[in-house]
Order: sequence, then structure tokens, then C-alpha cells
Amino acid sequence: MSSTTLFSKTPPVKLFFLASIPGMISMLASSLYQTFDGILVGQFLGATAFAALNLAMPFVVINFAISDMIGVGSAVPISVCLGKKQNQEANNIFTCSILMIIGGSIITGAIIFAAAPLFIGLMGAEGDFADFAIQYLRVYALCSPFTTIVYAMDNYLRISGYIRGSMGLNILMSILSVGFGLLFLGVFRWGIWASALGSCSSMFICALVALSPFIRGKAVLHFCKPQFSLKTVRQIFSCGCPSFLQNIATRITSIIMNAILVRLGGETAVSVYGVLMFVDGFIQPLLYGMCDSVQPAIGYNWGAQKYSRVRALGKCCFVASAVVSILCVFVIAFLPAQITRLFISDVGADVLALSISALHLFCLTYIIRWVSFATQSFMLAIEKSLPASIISVSTALIFPVILLAVLWPLGLTGIWLNLAGASLLSAVMSIIVLKKARPELYQPDAADE
Repeated sequence: MSSTTLFSKTPPVKLFFLASIPGMISMLASSLYQTFDGILVGQFLGATAFAALNLAMPFVVINFAISDMIGVGSAVPISVCLGKKQNQEANNIFTCSILMIIGGSIITGAIIFAAAPLFIGLMGAEGDFADFAIQYLRVYALCSPFTTIVYAMDNYLRISGYIRGSMGLNILMSILSVGFGLLFLGVFRWGIWASALGSCSSMFICALVALSPFIRGKAVLHFCKPQFSLKTVRQIFSCGCPSFLQNIATRITSIIMNAILVRLGGETAVSVYGVLMFVDGFIQPLLYGMCDSVQPAIGYNWGAQKYSRVRALGKCCFVASAVVSILCVFVIAFLPAQITRLFISDVGADVLALSISALHLFCLTYIIRWVSFATQSFMLAIEKSLPASIISVSTALIFPVILLAVLWPLGLTGIWLNLAGASLLSAVMSIIVLKKARPELYQPDAADE
């Protein structure tokens, strides 16, 4: 079935499940390499290496942020162009985006490699703690030109109808990452740098596989002679801005949190916060994959002025996100000790007690987190990048920083409650945004006029 037929003719609920289930599995698989990184480093190299990985991880994600921004930002106008039957314009946006990703990754990789000691030093880390973090970060920076594109290819594969192919590719990436990690750490007994090298190797292989159908001309999108214009670049950056700002803002918040935790509780506090972030790194891809995978379909129907299908697909995203989020609350609440031991093999009684307490507070986040997540994704799909950007930055940075000051008297308890409070405030903001967008969403379909 072609992507055009899939997006325009398939009943909305069926289309949602056809896109969202592979999308969830795909995004979860693509993000699991970070989780496996944490598990393998914690099991084979110990608590200091695990804490160092968590200290470096925000900078690693920032390294991929530009690629993700361009991938998401170009996917929306490409989908809208296809809905309007402007195929050549869609191909031009696709080609320009690939070139922008390669150029951007070279620049960001070079900056992060050179500045790694400064970044880690400013966090307050010293000795082996700092050395491990720098090693880990610099491997990702060196490999950046060959790996970051894999985070954008998901969008182009789904637009071209390769939904299951995208899922299979991300599963392959996680399997390769685990395989390389076990080989490098478990067999060769190399250091923390080898964990990063294993993940980068798996990304490079999968990037080559993902590019194959586009290079061979088998996909809906084709490479063409690029025609850069200010309008095209502005459109890509505008639509990708919410995703980029959320990535950057989330990592800035993590950097601030880690810097405070180093001073409040040292490696132990950083390790516990790392457990929370790895849990979040497992849940967010489920929500992101679910909502993001439906964006091309929503964007296509928005461009085709089929507003009833847009509304139906949006409702599916909200309901499904709520179900997944609330299920995660119960899993975290009932299995905090097991989750902690998964990442910290030599956990002591004090650390375990601190982590259990933190997870019990942290799980409250997901009671309401789905509201802002689904709203942001939906607004982006219908080319409302400004409200999507406001929601993303507020959720990831503004609200957490405000709550950091408000909850400061609670000490570490305030840190563990921070994201839950930010999620509540973001939900209120999201409801206001949806109410303002309601008149435009309830226009009659073009076919009915």
C-alpha cells in the first residue's frame, strides 16, 4: 500500500494502530541503546563509570539534537507537500535536509570534542569520575558525522511507507549495540570509551541500511539537485524547533540537576538521578514513538484539508498516550528495587533506599505527562510550531528551573518531585493551547464544501 493511500483512505483508528505500534517499538528500540549502555557499564565497570556516563549523557543527546531537529522539522512540510501533490518540493526539502544534517554534525562534533574537558569540569567532577565522562563523550563527538543521521531517517522511512522497515531497523540497532557492548566490555574488558564505540558502530551500520532505499530510488522520496532557499531552511527550522528546544532544554535541565547533585550528594546522588533518567528514557520513546509516528498521517490530511481525519487521529494519540503513561506509573511504583538493581549492580542499602524513595515520587510524573506530550506532537503535525515550542521549552526547562527554586527547601526530595510538578504545569498550559486551536480544527472538510 502506498503512503498516499495509507494516509488518505485507511480508517483513522486502524491507521493509528498501523502507524503507532511499529512507531512505539521502533522508537523504544532506537533509544534502548542508551539503556543498555547504562546496564552494561553499571554491571561491568561499576558505580563510578555509571555515574560518569550519566554526567556525560546530556551532552551526548545534545550532539544528536540538530539531526533530530532537521529530521522532525523537514518531515512536517514534506508530509504537507505530499498531501498537496507537490512531490518535487517534497524531494527538494528531503535532499536539503540530509545535507544540512551532515554539515551540522561535523560542526557540533568538533565543538563537543574540543570542549569536553571544560564541560565536565564545570559540572564539578574530578579524578576518574571526570576522566570516564570525557572519554565517553569524545567517542560520540568523533563519530558524529557518521552516526547522527540515523535519528532523522526514521521520519523519512515512515513518510515513504516503510513503517515496519523503520521498526526493524531500530531493533537491529539495539541488538547490534548490545552485541558490541558485550563484546567490548564483557569479553575484551575495555573501558567506558568502548561502550560509546559500540553504540556508534551500530548507528553507523544502521544509517547505511536506512539510506539504501533512497539511494536506489525505491522510496517515495528521492534525492534531487538541492535548491536551498531561505524559505525552505526557515520552514525546516520552524517545524523542528519544538523538538530541538525540548532536547536542548531537557539536557540543560539535566546538566543543572547533575551539577547540583554532585555538590549535594556526590556520585551517589548522580547515580540515583541517572536511574530516574534511564526510566524516563524508556517511557518517553513509547509516547514519542506513538505520537511522532502518526505525525506524517496528520500532516498529510491537514494539507489535504481533511479535518475530520485530523481530529480523529489526534484523539487516538491522546487516549493511547494516557493509557501508556498511567500503566507506567504502576510499574515504577511496584518495582523500584528491581529497577535500581538493573542499573547499579553493587548497590548498598542506603543507596537502594534513596533510589526507591526517589522512584516513588518520580512516578507521579506520568499521571499527567501525556497531556503536554500529545498536545505538543499534535500542534507540530498541523504546522503550529510556536505553541508546540512554548510547551516543549516550558516542560523541559522553564518549569523545572522555577520549581528547582520553589522546592529547594526539600533538598533531594525536591529534585525527585521536580518533573512531576513541571508536568502538571505543562498540562494546564496544553489545555489552554488546545482550546485556542479548536475553531481551526473544526472547519469542514474540503470535500464537504
